[in-house]
Amino acid sequence: MTIDYPTLAKTIAALTDGESDAVSLMATVACEVHHADDRFDWTGFYRVAGRDLLKIGPYQGGHGCLSIPFTRGVCGAAARTGQVQLVSDVDAFPGHIACASSTQSELVLPVWNGTGRLLGVLDIDSDQPDAFTQDDADALAVILKDTFSSVL
Repeated sequence: MTIDYPTLAKTIAALTDGESDAVSLMATVACEVHHADDRFDWTGFYRVAGRDLLKIGPYQGGHGCLSIPFTRGVCGAAARTGQVQLVSDVDAFPGHIACASSTQSELVLPVWNGTGRLLGVLDIDSDQPDAFTQDDADALAVILKDTFSSVL
């Protein structure tokens, strides 16, 4: 399945219009993104919950890790560096945290509010190898920017 990102962006914008609560926005984005593509086995947010610490936030799919330090894993790398992590093979990623043994590839994007403060990361896992493309990362980054720019 190929995602129609323009339609996904419009749907999320319509569902979140006027909302500025980060958790409500995360819940809606996680749901809509997760159900947009069969490649997405786990879709959710890890929120900044302390100094260099992420805590699981709204998500879709099986259980996830409850806490992830910025120093560990793909999510930690995205939070620590502020850069998108596009990982085609999680077993080749140094320090990967296996929250689910079925995960083979991962896409993690930092989530910023309207003032440039890191709110957390959007983590998308796939049980397929090399499931994500730069086009996925670019389109999702635009959706995240548009959605979370109203959060203070």
